[in-house]
Amino acid sequence: MALVLQWYDGLCFLLVGAAAASTCYLIWLRRCSNGGGGGGGGKGFAEFHREWGSCWRGLSSKWLLAGRVASAAVMVAMLAADVAAYGADIFVYYTEWTFSLVIFYFALGTVISAHGWWASFKRANHRREERTGCLENLMDLEGVRSANVLQETDFDEKCKKVGFWGCTLQVVYQTCAGAVMMTDVVFWCLIVPFMSNEHFTLNLLMGSMHSLNLFFLLLDTALNSMPFTWFGMSYFVLWSSIYVIFQWILHACGFQWWPYPFLKLDTPWAPLWYFCMALVHVPCYFFYYGVVRAKDRFFSKWFPGSYISLSS
Repeated sequence: MALVLQWYDGLCFLLVGAAAASTCYLIWLRRCSNGGGGGGGGKGFAEFHREWGSCWRGLSSKWLLAGRVASAAVMVAMLAADVAAYGADIFVYYTEWTFSLVIFYFALGTVISAHGWWASFKRANHRREERTGCLENLMDLEGVRSANVLQETDFDEKCKKVGFWGCTLQVVYQTCAGAVMMTDVVFWCLIVPFMSNEHFTLNLLMGSMHSLNLFFLLLDTALNSMPFTWFGMSYFVLWSSIYVIFQWILHACGFQWWPYPFLKLDTPWAPLWYFCMALVHVPCYFFYYGVVRAKDRFFSKWFPGSYISLSS
């Protein structure tokens, strides 16, 4: 069957294409202005610490590590149950895309937290040995100097290696925040009340997947020390644009069913739906942005001796 395009299809293509192109351009400009990646390779220990350290003094970073491990494990189990119940076709949904991205965030965060904690532990242990004079019995003064340089260089190199993945973690973190907010808002405020029918019925697994994703992310936010910038919305918009383009490619290849009715192109109302969904990105992202700002503002005021401000 020949693919017939209408004027309203062109408007939808223009809207999504412009969003994807503009965000790619902004990301490219940001990368250039930050010297090739926003500090990916040359981070110092303080910046490196943000990806794996807690924002609470006296609270071991192992708690953040444990939270990420537990969150990843529970979400993997839920996604596996979803695939077992409905098959691999569920990955046509934005929910599963975002759910998988959040799992990737927690998995990568687990690796970085474990790496950072272990590197910090080894550094602290080395300094402790140095203070007790253990090394003085093993080498002369010049040898100690060389060992110090070697240890510091080795630690700095580890920080630099994690730099790229630390930047990746921050990008994914900000993308997840906006995508999870939009997934849950659309699900609970639009799909459940207005689109429940014989093809879709709410069950415990669906309800949990559209609730615990936000809960786990908020829990991580309460413990982590990563910044959350307004620019992160660019990654969120690009993520959604890629999903929509993926849906268009599927349907151009003969896939007939739309996972979300408001993505249909065979109606003159399609541009309005697409425009409304584009607008929804703004409050969804900046709501989470406001949550992080409120966390930093109020926790700094309520717990000045315990909380480490993101601006410090």
